[in-house]
Amino acid sequence: MTLRINSKKWILYRHTRDFDKLCVVAEFLKSYTKTGISTDEKAQLNLKLRELGMYNERNPELPLDAINHKINQLSYYMFGYQAKVDGQDRFLFSPLGNLFLKHVEDKEKTAKIFLAMLWAVQYQHPHSGTDSEFQLYPFRLIYKLLSEPKLSNKLYAFEVAYSVVFLKEATKTTYKELVNELLELRKLSDEQLIQKFQEDRHALVNSAYEWDYYVSSLFESAGVLHKKDGVVITKLQHGNTNTFRKITRNEISIPQNLKSLVEQLENEYSFLEKPLLLNDPERLKLDVVKEIYSFYPKTLLVEIDEAVDDFKLELLNLPKLIEQYANNNDGAEAYLFEDALADGFNMFYNIEANKISGAGNTDLECLYIPRKKKFTVEAKSTKNKLSSVNAGRLAGHREKIGGAYTIVVTPRYVPAVLQDIRTSPIVIIRANTFSEYLYNCIDNDIREIDYEDFDSIIVNNLGKDISKNISDLTISRFATQK
Repeated sequence: MTLRINSKKWILYRHTRDFDKLCVVAEFLKSYTKTGISTDEKAQLNLKLRELGMYNERNPELPLDAINHKINQLSYYMFGYQAKVDGQDRFLFSPLGNLFLKHVEDKEKTAKIFLAMLWAVQYQHPHSGTDSEFQLYPFRLIYKLLSEPKLSNKLYAFEVAYSVVFLKEATKTTYKELVNELLELRKLSDEQLIQKFQEDRHALVNSAYEWDYYVSSLFESAGVLHKKDGVVITKLQHGNTNTFRKITRNEISIPQNLKSLVEQLENEYSFLEKPLLLNDPERLKLDVVKEIYSFYPKTLLVEIDEAVDDFKLELLNLPKLIEQYANNNDGAEAYLFEDALADGFNMFYNIEANKISGAGNTDLECLYIPRKKKFTVEAKSTKNKLSSVNAGRLAGHREKIGGAYTIVVTPRYVPAVLQDIRTSPIVIIRANTFSEYLYNCIDNDIREIDYEDFDSIIVNNLGKDISKNISDLTISRFATQK
């Protein structure tokens, strides 16, 4: 009566159970976006946490790895991701992370924003040690179970520890099996449960400790779960130490003020969705990471009365728009992604971009005004996995307008495509990378975005994928140096 094939489970981050600590670290990171954080400043943050009664480090030296653990925890919970540029570790806030900090004093809104962050957490995860065998959205599953009438809309700590965190894949079948298993567990006496937990003590003591002591407490302090104390079933020895961890009937449920948002998120972003693969053979890992952290549901914005910036949403969803509209070649939506791209390039104050499209034409004709230089932009979907680029046809498009080079914008492509453009004045930029740069310009209120950096990168890298160059530009300009 268990879905567990072995002892592998979700790795739930357990550095702190106090949500206020995470908020302080996030605010601190954001305040150093432009300058980076020195070792001395990390030590100052440790001191600040201690002064606020949030830090009780036994070591008087206040080791700096404690702050690094908190930064890792921010990454785990989708406040932003970490990347390395020029040998320096950087932290780039996600759209939801920025939104959270904008409303950090409003606990009602931050609870809803954090809930949306949990909806974006997936396994595989860029900042988690969970085994790659796990392919699901863990917290979507948790909230689905909490919305399950058969389970009386609640979960017990021992159930999460014994069954839930061992689920590798969320399908209709595995979900049904999991619900049935939980119902069977509820029939067992304390003595029967003790026997079951003793059978795999090492794995289960860790899962119980991570969930019951750390994660559920963190979620309660964040306002995204209601937690009710229950009886202690037993205590399990933790490894070969003299420490024992509680196995309890502590109970969790969805707070009343979040039930409507949970329902909306479940309807729009199902727990049955397949997560993105970090080892996708057609994409750079960093590009996948960008897409994971670009989650920004309009449903949330409406729920918290945030002004809906349709253009910002359009930018963040640009990769999906390219794919969506490309699959509607005969419909009214066929060329809408070109409108989104035109709007994106027109964000540069020194670029004039016009949609052309149509048979035998480029998608966008662009003029770099100060240099009186024209270039073309082609949006390529993954409908056919962009297995080739017809360099000759794109040369024809350039000749029609007198263009100096072509920018191909695509969510993904097969490696052989780089051979097609190797000797041509063509560059590829991945849609997530392009949209991430422009989003950060908007979010940092940059009114005049200069195209000069883009043009310099392009002319020095013709025949190549410039996504890494643009990504490094984004991170060096907008990310905090750790």
